[in-house]
Amino acid sequence: MSQPLKTRERLTEVRYEIRGELARRARELEAQGRTLIKLNIGNPGAFGFRAPEHLQRAITDRIHETDPYTHQQGLPAAREALASFHRARGTPNASTERVFIGNGVSELIDLGLRALLNPGDEVLVPSPDYPLWTAATILNDGCAVHYPCRAEDGFLPDPDVIESLVTPRTRAIVVINPNNPTGAVYPRALLERIVAIAARHRLLLMSDEIYDSIVYDDAMFQPLAPLAGDVPCLSFGGLSKVHRACGWRIGWALLSGDPLMVGDFHHAMDLLGALRLCANVPGQFAIEAALSGEDTIAALCAPGGRLYEARRAVVDSVACSRHLVMNTPDGALYGFPEVTGAAADGFDDQAFALEMLESESVLIVPGTSFNLRDRNHFRVTLLPPPEQLREVFVRVERVLDRRADRAGEARAQVA
Repeated sequence: MSQPLKTRERLTEVRYEIRGELARRARELEAQGRTLIKLNIGNPGAFGFRAPEHLQRAITDRIHETDPYTHQQGLPAAREALASFHRARGTPNASTERVFIGNGVSELIDLGLRALLNPGDEVLVPSPDYPLWTAATILNDGCAVHYPCRAEDGFLPDPDVIESLVTPRTRAIVVINPNNPTGAVYPRALLERIVAIAARHRLLLMSDEIYDSIVYDDAMFQPLAPLAGDVPCLSFGGLSKVHRACGWRIGWALLSGDPLMVGDFHHAMDLLGALRLCANVPGQFAIEAALSGEDTIAALCAPGGRLYEARRAVVDSVACSRHLVMNTPDGALYGFPEVTGAAADGFDDQAFALEMLESESVLIVPGTSFNLRDRNHFRVTLLPPPEQLREVFVRVERVLDRRADRAGEARAQVA
């Protein structure tokens, strides 16, 4: 009898429910003719958003130049545009040589961790996190040590707790700001304390800033690298979210800090980049246009804008719910509600997500998918039209009503 191929054992430790079993079940239901509202992925193009026209023109005008490979770190003009952008932010030592362009931020996160980690090394990762951070740490033979970001603290971490988790094996601190999945935006004073921890323990800061311009009301985004100074910092950004061009797969990372401290790491990143030859070339021609052209995201995030009004629909729906509470997201593209009260008795977020899919045709992501121990959260994206999000929460309330009723009946039977 044929024996199945063995796979890497550490894959059993990896979870990515954003595109996991629930998403596979959703595809089965769609194949059966069901129409679903899919809120599992922050994918603007799937909800009618388009990449700005000036970015599209930047590619089409240079398409004749996109056939060859480029330098493993990216097109020189695109890298210079990124270096100039970071210098304007106050990032020290921001030069073309320190910019790496990749096939999305996801690839660069993996390359950065692969360049850094030896087996058993530890990375401090927020909980909840974007699960790629934990998965990439594990798959590069590291250990993800989660520092808590609690709802009662606005999903902001306690720097003292972060520092208490540092051991001789700790190599890096991950910061996701604005945060996915919670929408928290980190204040400057908190970031300064995190920088101080990295400086004391000679750690690399890894700052995921893919949502840097997606902020609401009075929230202000503070980039980490200008605060880090000589402390090594790898800052990530890209075209996927702010510029609504997920499918172009263009991300970047800039390495800042003391040249003597980051030299070996820079060479390791360059080597790994060379092994995958180069990133997608056509999309790189849109980088300079994205950084220097018209701001097309601010209006979407302001009152009356599509994202702002979608966020308002979620906030208002949660406020009217008998079963939900939520920290209002200050940034990014997600709401992260919490189930409370009778509906929370024995609540299992995976079972709830499956019930929402099977009975209400809505695909959400369970909170535990973001490496959160509590089982009473779920994530929705803010990308659908506001009226569709209001309908989603009507369906959420219907399921939670049933769960609360069942919990009440169970208590009555016990009494």
